[in-house]
Amino acid sequence: MSSISIESLLGILCYCAAGITVGWYLLNVNAKKSKRNASKRLAALLGLTGVVFHGVVLANRLFTASGINLSFTDALSAAAWLMVLLLLATSLKEPIENMGIAVYPFAAITLGVQNLFPSQHIVIEFGAETNTANPLEIHILISLVAYSLFALAAMHAILLAVQNKHLRNKHPGGFIRALPPLQTMENLLFQILAVGFVLLSLSLFSGILFLEDLFAQHLAHKTVFSIIAWLVFGILLWGRWRFGWRGPTAIRWTLSGFFFLMLAYFGSKLVLEIVLQRT
Repeated sequence: MSSISIESLLGILCYCAAGITVGWYLLNVNAKKSKRNASKRLAALLGLTGVVFHGVVLANRLFTASGINLSFTDALSAAAWLMVLLLLATSLKEPIENMGIAVYPFAAITLGVQNLFPSQHIVIEFGAETNTANPLEIHILISLVAYSLFALAAMHAILLAVQNKHLRNKHPGGFIRALPPLQTMENLLFQILAVGFVLLSLSLFSGILFLEDLFAQHLAHKTVFSIIAWLVFGILLWGRWRFGWRGPTAIRWTLSGFFFLMLAYFGSKLVLEIVLQRT
C-alpha cells in the first residue's frame, strides 16, 4: 500500500464535492431556479477541477521511463477520468449532468485505489521500436474511450430504469422531477450507444490491423467478450431502428452488453494482475 499524493487528494475532494452538489440540486427540486442553476455550474466547475488534478496523476502514472503503464488500477482510473471528461463535454449540449451523482464518486474511488494500491503493467515499451507502437497506442485510446462511453450508457440506463419504475408506479416525486422527460432520457441513451458502438467497431477493426493475433492465449477471452458485446449493442441498435425498442428492453440489453464489455476490458486484468499476480 502506498501513500496518497497531494494531486490525488485534491482530485478526490473535488469529485466528492461535485457529487454532493449534484445530489443537492437533485433533491431540492423546489429550490429557486437561479440557485439550482448556480449549483449545476458549481458542480461542473468542481468536476473540471477534479479532472485537471486527476489528469496530472494519470500522466505521472501512465507514462513511465520504461513505457506506457496500464495496470488494472491505472486502466480503471483512466476510464473513470474519461467518463468525467465525456460527461462534462456532453452536458454542454445534452441534459446528462445528473449522471454526475454516480460518475463523480466512481472517479473519486478509482483515483484513491490507483494511489493506495499502485501496480505496473507495461503495455508499450519505449526504446528503438517506439515509433512502431503508435498504432497500438491509438487502439488502446479508442478502446478506453469506447468503454467509457458504454459505462456512461450503463449508468444512464440504471437511472432510466429508476425513472421508469417511479413513473409506472405513479410516484414521480423527489429527484425524478429533476430528470428530463422519459423520451428525452431514452433518446440520450441511444445517442451515447450509437457513438460507443462506432468506437467499439473501430477498436475491433484496429485490433485486427495492429495486433499480430487477436486470438492469442492472453487476448482470446478479451476478443471473444468484446465481440459478444459488439453483437449485443449492434442488435439493440438494430432493434431500436427496426422495432422501436425502448424502456425495459433497452435497459436490459444495454446492461447485458456492458457486462460482457466489462469482462473483456477488466475481467482479464483483474484475474491476471490481482489474482494470479502476473504482469
